[in-house]
Amino acid sequence: MVKLNSRPSIGLALGGGAARGWAHIGVILALEEYGIRPDIVCGTSIGALVGAVYSVGKIDRFKEWAVGLTIKNVISFMDIALNGGMLKGERLMEFFRQDFIDCSIEDLKVPFGAVATALHTGAEVWLRSGPTLDAIRASIALPGLFSPVWHAGQLLVDGGLVNPVPVSLARAMGADILIAVDLSSDTLARHLVRDSAAAAQADSPGYEWVRKMRSGFGSLLSDEDKNEQRLPRMLDVVASSLNIMQVRITRSRMAGEPPDIIITPKLAHFGLLDFHQAQEAIEAGRRSVESCLPALKGLELSGF
Repeated sequence: MVKLNSRPSIGLALGGGAARGWAHIGVILALEEYGIRPDIVCGTSIGALVGAVYSVGKIDRFKEWAVGLTIKNVISFMDIALNGGMLKGERLMEFFRQDFIDCSIEDLKVPFGAVATALHTGAEVWLRSGPTLDAIRASIALPGLFSPVWHAGQLLVDGGLVNPVPVSLARAMGADILIAVDLSSDTLARHLVRDSAAAAQADSPGYEWVRKMRSGFGSLLSDEDKNEQRLPRMLDVVASSLNIMQVRITRSRMAGEPPDIIITPKLAHFGLLDFHQAQEAIEAGRRSVESCLPALKGLELSGF
């Protein structure tokens, strides 16, 4: 079919990265300031959440909420699960339903898609219809943290296991020019650094919820190690393992499916659950767009 509109369709692929995902807000707002408004938005994990909020038209309000988050707010969303993962996620999803998103994907203002992973088969699942929150909940179901969810007869978990930055989905949805946001480009081994700065971060209030649950999980979350060579904390091991997986998969996928622009906010020092530090992440997102301005200008998009 020949396109009647001569302007190329702009796609935005937002990658996963837990708390680093607040950088997506800064990226989106900076792009808009330069006159670049995506026609298609796809996301994996936290990228699916931010992408959906943008697609529904509430990114400014979402930014205000994220910046106002405190550690107590983050802990208040944590509903402990008995199986499948540490958290059920129901409390968080109900909050988003009431305050941000309560519609189907088909009713969003900007075409949107999310990526999840079928737990039984390892297949990549593209979620492009049905309740938006159901798609988000499946895409953010980080193994071990959030319980998996049933969707259309499949048990789904985080899309980052198979497609951390969903370039392929955005292309399939019709993106002519594709901007990808990769949150894991500089994260390898950073969570295992044991210098004073890293230790201060690990002992910061951001890990308070872990300390509160220690009585229930016992030695599983203990920082103590009887060996001479101290082992890293459990969350540091999990975070570093996820980073390795995402970096390796992203590099492989992008080699075969390269976007036109790759934006890489620098937030490797962020902890997995540092959601209360949104302002820093948002500013990192803005800076990463500014560093890509020459490449963006080369695409001759509107606003330049």
